[in-house]
Amino acid sequence: MIQLKASRCVRSLSKESECNKCELICPTEAIVVANNPLPSINFSACVECGACDAVCPNEALSLDDFSSTNFFFSFMEDEDNLISCRKNVPCIAALNIENIISMALLKKEMIFDMGHCDGCAIAHKCKPEIEKNYEEASYVLEAMESEAVIKLENVKYEKAETGEKNISNRREFFSKVNLKYAVKAKIEFEKEIQKATDELVAHTLQKSDIALLKQKRITDRRKLFFTALKRVKKPSVYHVIEASELSFTSMKLLSSDTCTACQMCYRVCPSGALSSDVKNSKIDFDPFLCIKCHICHDVCEPKAITLSPSYRVKEFFEPEVQNLITFSVRRCNECSVIFSTNSNEKLCYRCKAEDEEARELWGIKGDM
Repeated sequence: MIQLKASRCVRSLSKESECNKCELICPTEAIVVANNPLPSINFSACVECGACDAVCPNEALSLDDFSSTNFFFSFMEDEDNLISCRKNVPCIAALNIENIISMALLKKEMIFDMGHCDGCAIAHKCKPEIEKNYEEASYVLEAMESEAVIKLENVKYEKAETGEKNISNRREFFSKVNLKYAVKAKIEFEKEIQKATDELVAHTLQKSDIALLKQKRITDRRKLFFTALKRVKKPSVYHVIEASELSFTSMKLLSSDTCTACQMCYRVCPSGALSSDVKNSKIDFDPFLCIKCHICHDVCEPKAITLSPSYRVKEFFEPEVQNLITFSVRRCNECSVIFSTNSNEKLCYRCKAEDEEARELWGIKGDM
């Protein structure tokens, strides 16, 4: 089954989040976001292709029987370089772009078996995603001056017949219901009920999830990407590439004219790519930590933060924290609270809002 870790979903960080990548990629429309705080899942409709897990920027979704991180290590140990839905993955679309690039860098050559895509019931969504990942990974590898190659081939891999009798998971489940497997059976039973229920199951934040929301977390795929980069030769020239060609990271621009120093962007950033100091006197940005979840843009009311049109490959090999803006730290004339501002404002954000509400209430124009 597909599982959702609510505390990792970027939609749980703010109601302003517009992320719906999992909904868009799902080939059976088993995931619905709509106006809900968190995605709802129809477990009966889910075919466990893993594509939603691959596109989720913060690894909020995962499969019970497949982990892209575990696959990374097993594939590195395997002498074969073939990746096929009939061999080692539920679908090639289950592999995220960062792991694809990382495996290619270390493996030097990979083959995607596209032979089973024709006629596949989920190919209308998954095949274009596989091809997009192939093109993006190839583009990045070329920009890194890597000799690694990814190929799309119609191998049509099939496992050899073993002659063993196949037993369905459900029959196996009911045969194991005894005292020894009581706890495990209860969990599996609840999952079977969810799979048999043809309706959307809504997800909500629990108390345990809320406690995790403020934690800044580097994804496993980014850690593996960083590890792979440390093991390959640096390019002779650090190229600048089109940012629109990168789906997993970005570089930011911030307008000092429109930024209100509200602090929302770096407070909601799940990876810590956006940060400040103890005085909240600045906004720094680390491109290598950015997962391009777009939530900083979604919560910025004046739209002061934007995506840079380009990305420096140097950030992959020599990450450097950039200062986007520096604020003045002052004491509010009204409530004496210390606040950050990039203007000559003498009132903190809260007092200024209350002042504006009072003006509107009493119909006062100009300074009071």
